[in-house]
Amino acid sequence: QVQLVESGGGLVQAGGSLRLSCAASGSIFSINAMGWYRQAPGKQRELVATITRGGTTNIADSVKGRFTIARDNAKNTVYLQMNSLKPEDTAVYYCRARVPEGRYEYQYWGQGTQVTVSS
Repeated sequence: QVQLVESGGGLVQAGGSLRLSCAASGSIFSINAMGWYRQAPGKQRELVATITRGGTTNIADSVKGRFTIARDNAKNTVYLQMNSLKPEDTAVYYCRARVPEGRYEYQYWGQGTQVTVSS
């Protein structure tokens, strides 16, 4: 079993910055892709950014140029640096990890961390 624990959310004014962290623990030999998703009230969960084990990133157009994703494979941790935050970035941010187990790959989700950007 794998657990993901997010941290770093909070309340920030527009134009400010936050850094989210997500640490994976449990029976982990390796982790494939890790990523961040978000869900605003009344909206579907959407991709924010993903990163492969080798460091290839995919960033949503809505946050490109403002958010960056990074990971530390030794620590099984993924980070999301969020700069120039806007009120529309307000959402619960979820971490996801794809973990290979035998012939299969399973995805795990964190519990979410609230990010609120005030205007």
